[in-house]
Amino acid sequence: MSKPLALKMAPVSTKDIIGQKHLIGDGKILSNLLKNKKLFSMILYGKPGIGKTSIANALINDLGVRYRFLNATTNSKKDLDIVIEEAKMYGEMVLVMDEIHRLHKDKQDVLLPQLESGLITLIGMTTSNPYHAINPAIRSRCQLFELKELETSDIIEGLNKAIKHPDLEGIKIDKKSIEFIAKLSGNDLRYAYNLLEIAFYSTDDKKVTEEKIKMINSKPVFFSDKDGDGHYNVLSGLQKSIRGSDVDAALHYLARLIAEGDLDSIYRRLSVIAYEDIGLANPAIGPRLDAAINASERVGLPEARIPLGTIVCEMALSPKSNTAHIALDMALEDIEKGNVGTVPNHIRPDSTEYKYPHDYKGAYVVQQYLPDKLKNKKYYSPKDIGYEKTIKEIYDRLEKLKNSKK
Repeated sequence: MSKPLALKMAPVSTKDIIGQKHLIGDGKILSNLLKNKKLFSMILYGKPGIGKTSIANALINDLGVRYRFLNATTNSKKDLDIVIEEAKMYGEMVLVMDEIHRLHKDKQDVLLPQLESGLITLIGMTTSNPYHAINPAIRSRCQLFELKELETSDIIEGLNKAIKHPDLEGIKIDKKSIEFIAKLSGNDLRYAYNLLEIAFYSTDDKKVTEEKIKMINSKPVFFSDKDGDGHYNVLSGLQKSIRGSDVDAALHYLARLIAEGDLDSIYRRLSVIAYEDIGLANPAIGPRLDAAINASERVGLPEARIPLGTIVCEMALSPKSNTAHIALDMALEDIEKGNVGTVPNHIRPDSTEYKYPHDYKGAYVVQQYLPDKLKNKKYYSPKDIGYEKTIKEIYDRLEKLKNSKK
């Protein structure tokens, strides 16, 4: 069988690259490297279908250098040894390595000295964040270049080039259908090429329409990468949107997680948000969230979206407070620094000097509870918002009583 259209459309030169104008173009860094006929070890990172492999191949073609292509997951240490021996034979070699974040330690130990000496020039590619996923020893020997997400206009540019390819000879497609494919692609150019090719070959008259495209796929693709950075970016977007009281953004990120079907991650993150970001400003949100989670589990998807959407709206629009966990973190910091002191004698189990608060008016009596070393320490600082406003009134009244007894 012949190669798929997406492979045939792969750029052979940096002049053919679509998008990535921050790296390629007049005066841009990769174009200047080509102009100066110099290549350094680098890591290209970004979402799938964004052009990492295309740029690597284009750089190699434009420079006309010797190269080998390996995958960190599927190729063995022996494969890497062969590349190094070839490099020694020719004096240098460019190694293009996909999934560089999965490079095992034994391969790293072999590769590192060759990068250090300049015998091997590495072009690594990954969808993961290299600052988190790639061994620091490898990372420090490479320049990191982030590839930006393609715009819809970039996808349309690629599709307009693709419909002129000989493989699609005689294709009949209008502007609206091209834009529809671009919309469905989730800004993944490779996916857009594949969808166009399938749509072309699934017709009997070479006419590609929106209706025919919908028969193949009617749902937009989006990059989430449940086990990688994309997934955690979406979870972070959900939390920061709720924390920032942006209900529309919160619903957007919730919808992306629901589209994945990943209810467990939604439950865990919302549970954190309920106590980290809303906290004492609306302490009822915890039980209300538990009820929404129980309802979601009981009905399952797609109906689970209903209680989840309701509780996320409430959480986004709820008053917010982080005072309780901030106070605890300050207390933990004291513990870690050894700033503790001994428990006062009068509140130890065997004490006869302890004042039992319930024996006093208002079930309160002034006495010292913190160790002497920390007796004037303040961890908690209430906010004047939501339910915590009531707590603050109680706190301020108790503080006034304490101070009056000093």
